[in-house]
Amino acid sequence: MIPGGRTAALLAALTALAGLSAVPAWAHTAPGGCAGTSPVVCHFDVPPGTYEVSVLLGGRTAGSTGISAETRRTMLAQTATEAGQLVRRGFTVNVREPEGEPTGPSGSPGLDLRFDGPAPLLAGVRVTPAPRTPQLFLAGDSTVCDQAGEPYTGWGQELPQFLKSGVSVANYSDSGEGSQSFLDNPALFAAVESRVRRGDPVLFQLAHNDKTTPADVYRAHLTAMAERVRARGGEPVLVTPIVRRWFNADGTLDNGTALHVNGLGVDLPAEMRSLAAELKIPLIDLTALTRQRVEELGPEASKALFLYDEKRDNTHTSVRGATEFASLVLGELRGRGLLKDRLVR
Repeated sequence: MIPGGRTAALLAALTALAGLSAVPAWAHTAPGGCAGTSPVVCHFDVPPGTYEVSVLLGGRTAGSTGISAETRRTMLAQTATEAGQLVRRGFTVNVREPEGEPTGPSGSPGLDLRFDGPAPLLAGVRVTPAPRTPQLFLAGDSTVCDQAGEPYTGWGQELPQFLKSGVSVANYSDSGEGSQSFLDNPALFAAVESRVRRGDPVLFQLAHNDKTTPADVYRAHLTAMAERVRARGGEPVLVTPIVRRWFNADGTLDNGTALHVNGLGVDLPAEMRSLAAELKIPLIDLTALTRQRVEELGPEASKALFLYDEKRDNTHTSVRGATEFASLVLGELRGRGLLKDRLVR
């Protein structure tokens, strides 16, 4: 990864720039705990929890390095460094078991970081526990979750790259879940509820799989979860679902398939909007925001946001689509004061 003669100097630079204190006995400092050159993969033998990660990128040659964690979570977008330049970046990561979807495979224990890109250059990395750091919880379906297999990508998987140290994204979204199954499964809502602390936002995007849920039942499920989050001191946020890429002949998405009118004729986003007003909780109208973006691109260009070319899939997003939709969520979180500007990269 780095020529041996330069390792000590680069690690010394990391310490000088970051002002870091002694490393806990269980933690690792790169490059000793890392392997490979492109990508560079680092493993940290830590228990589940919240961790601050500080990295030093760059080296003798020009580089471009992106960082992902655990199950394909993008923690840092591609970051360019000039020859001889060292840059420090930090982020907070949620380590859990299972590491991806709550009902999926366990994954590997501890924390795994992957440094990749056209020319990844890692000079040093440090991981320290941050048990009191605020968390941003996500409670959603397959369009939000940490997808294990490419090319599927949830918008919650791409959200961390926009955040600095000081807040972690705890993504408890799970494929195939609707409002009732998420509420009923102890690995899903109960796991979120037990971890919420005062001030933590909890974003609920549950609608894609409520295909036969009556309006009153749907509202009751969301109300129960929102009130239980509030009882813990958390901040429930309703998020209307991303649109399906299902165009009318005139190039609009004003049909039930695209806008989540279910088999019983229930307009699920409209129910969410009404319920948010009734409960006086924040609403992110992601249906409206993604509709605007998809219609703006049109039937052909919008294919790149979804997995149409790869899978003929007009529901699940590509990396590009998930990243764009995560950016829309980020803007709404900032605009509603749910995320402080100092935490945004």
